[in-house]
Amino acid sequence: MTRTGEKQSELAAGIGLSQAQVSRKQSGAAHWSLDDVDRLAAHYRLPVLDLLAGPTHAVDVLHGTVPALQSGGLLAVPPVRLDRPAAAVPPPSAQPPASAGPCVLCGQPAAEEVDGFPQHLTAEECAAALPTDRIPLVPEEQALPLVPADDAFPLVPKERALAPVPPAAPPAAPQAVPEAPPAPAVAPEPRRAAAGYASGTLVEQITGRVHDVLAEHAGDLDAAQAALIKMAIPDVMALMKSSRVGGRYEHSEFPPTAEILHKKSQKGADEIWEGRPKWRNQEIFKAAKKGAEFEVTALDMNAAYLSALKCWLPIGQLREDTSGVHDKRKAGVHLITPADWDHADLPNPLGARQEPGELWVTESTLRQLLDCARQGLAAPPVIHRSLVSGATEALLEKMRRALAEVRKTALAQGDEITVAYVKAMYSKFVSTIGESSANRDIRRPDWMHIIRSKAFANLWMKAHKAHSAGLQVVEISGTDELHIVGDWRKVFSEGRDLNQVKVKDTYILGGKR
Repeated sequence: MTRTGEKQSELAAGIGLSQAQVSRKQSGAAHWSLDDVDRLAAHYRLPVLDLLAGPTHAVDVLHGTVPALQSGGLLAVPPVRLDRPAAAVPPPSAQPPASAGPCVLCGQPAAEEVDGFPQHLTAEECAAALPTDRIPLVPEEQALPLVPADDAFPLVPKERALAPVPPAAPPAAPQAVPEAPPAPAVAPEPRRAAAGYASGTLVEQITGRVHDVLAEHAGDLDAAQAALIKMAIPDVMALMKSSRVGGRYEHSEFPPTAEILHKKSQKGADEIWEGRPKWRNQEIFKAAKKGAEFEVTALDMNAAYLSALKCWLPIGQLREDTSGVHDKRKAGVHLITPADWDHADLPNPLGARQEPGELWVTESTLRQLLDCARQGLAAPPVIHRSLVSGATEALLEKMRRALAEVRKTALAQGDEITVAYVKAMYSKFVSTIGESSANRDIRRPDWMHIIRSKAFANLWMKAHKAHSAGLQVVEISGTDELHIVGDWRKVFSEGRDLNQVKVKDTYILGGKR
């Protein structure tokens, strides 16, 4: 029910909007446009000058926060010179006696209430209640752009044509002003290497939490770390919401879930294949059994799930597409028949899957397979059916950058508590945004699968990069483990940053025993 006693659906039908649009505009989540106000004025039979005063004023009239303007017409108002400020009109000397309160439509006293809101029951009652001797002035900050006029009326702002203009004061004699000393030169603030890499507010949201928890536990590092890890899920969801403020679109947090994304049992799995790698180079292991010796380095990819937050994610509810064509502007899950993989020295991007035939894969896996096809490594997969929505690669980018910046700073300062807290935030975000009871703020199993498969695709790309540089790929497994033979430092940079790798182990494979 609206404040005028009219049902929201009736108001929406009367002004040509959907009920959802009206609800968002009335709640303040969206703005009323000038076209909206035009339709509202016609719907409620508001005086024409309410419309000329601008959309803010007209909507305020509807909400009962300001009185309506006197009806009449713009031609009845004297013109206003642009070089003379309009004089404010004093308030009426006498106010009508209050009864039930100001009408939510015209702002004048009303004797009736509808659903607890004072209002006149007809437009005629509103018109009769309007004062006839005063025309309120619209504040200057609500002014509309200038409008053209005929010879009798100069080009003036609309709202300034609603009040008489006082005579202009004679110009004051110019006075000599002492010349101010030149301002000292100020060196421009240096720009960061990556402009806008992370929002300071998001970074402070993370570091401020660490500071507060450390203070609560009087500097007890172990207790503070345990507390931070315990609150990682609600904290990362709050961080995500903060990162979406000002976004160009709203994502769905609880869209209807497709049947293939539902778990078959409490501890079971759904039908999505993420492409988790579990591969060994059989040629190298055969050679090792025959006595060949290989010096192997096991490399660990840093913060694999944090890097994987940069991926193509669907914004809204997934909808079926049977065209068989991949649309780069959309993302979701796809039923495909993959091509054969004929490279014994390079892992299959599909991971450890053994069964032939059709399977459901995520957006990350499909894009990886299509990229392999463009490189001539395999034929493109056949797409039978897709469940997709409009998508973006930047949906989690602000959050990812903030977490990455805090992590990088903490590593440089030796702050392992913050490093552990950040790791708990991004890893638990990925693991609980599906159908986990540990996270009540969102249910997007499609996001969970896409992010995880993106981490696996990133690991495959590291293996392909090493293979292309002449190194031998021995094994890849899990989310972040790559075993290779050769001088890996020519290919990868060593360290703990996101674009670096660290050594997990070195060992000798094969040789004489």
